[in-house]
Amino acid sequence: METTLNGYRQNAQGHMVPETQIKPIDLLRDDLVKEIVDSARQTQQLLAQFKLQAMAQVGDFVDLSAEEYDVKYGGIKGNVTLMSFDGRYKLVRAKGEHRIFDERIQAAKALIDDCINRWSEGVNDHIKALVDHAFRVNKQGRIDVNQVLSLRQLDIDDMQWREAMDAIADSIQITGTSSYLRLYERQGDGRYSQIPLDIAKL
Repeated sequence: METTLNGYRQNAQGHMVPETQIKPIDLLRDDLVKEIVDSARQTQQLLAQFKLQAMAQVGDFVDLSAEEYDVKYGGIKGNVTLMSFDGRYKLVRAKGEHRIFDERIQAAKALIDDCINRWSEGVNDHIKALVDHAFRVNKQGRIDVNQVLSLRQLDIDDMQWREAMDAIADSIQITGTSSYLRLYERQGDGRYSQIPLDIAKL
């Protein structure tokens, strides 16, 4: 945590350094960085308030439509799409699940490895590479759920393979959900372009 003391500034090692011993350019850089970060934090708070308010408004509208007008929006798991009357704007409320694998994924991997070992050589070397790629861990040290689930799209007529696919499905655990709000504007060619709220996309 940063410590403040009149006439001093804390350096990266945590030492209090008199401002008179700091180069003017270093003082200016420090002021600039902190000023921009403070503005960013205020903007972040505004975006968080905007999301909460917008989500509440969408929820209230959907409830109103369902109760008074018997109108249903969106699809499964709370996903909702609302359009402006002229079709220029589209609002999407999406809810995504956080999924991880439990220990049963290791049994599924063992079954898949057994399948590959039983099968003849040749094209199955490519399948093994596909499997190894799917079971790689991500930056958080976890197996990517979507990568592994892509294996279930392979139409392989083998009892042990199907057993492995069932084991993959059984090993998925839902750890939570997140809500997303995406806004779109229709372009001249008719396609919808997302209105960016990510600073990197502006």
